[in-house]
Amino acid sequence: MSEAVTLRTRKFIKNPLLARKQMVVDILHPNRPPVSKDEVRSKLAELYKADKAQVSVFGVRTAFGGGKSTGFALIYDSHEALKKFEPHYRLVRYGDATKIEKASRQQRKQRKNKGKETRGTHKKVKKEK
Repeated sequence: MSEAVTLRTRKFIKNPLLARKQMVVDILHPNRPPVSKDEVRSKLAELYKADKAQVSVFGVRTAFGGGKSTGFALIYDSHEALKKFEPHYRLVRYGDATKIEKASRQQRKQRKNKGKETRGTHKKVKKEK
């Protein structure tokens, strides 16, 4: 992991409405496996003088043959802006939110269909004599 990693940004845009800077990131990592998104976040924060908690990296794809990856990065003006505008699933990845646990898709469908059977029917109560 001591091999050098180079970050190059392109298509840089300042987006004041969403309080962020957005860019495409080219990651050059010759003779090395793909770089983790966490490491890319740290390097971008250092490069743009921001806190690591304000950086979001996603959509990273490695080129065929390795050595180069390309992804998308967002650097928010504040941590509050990141929490406001980032999708919930990415906040869960970064540890800023908790995952909403729900039943499996199949169980939800079965519950829905079971509810259809009983909808509109009155429960029969046995009378004791």
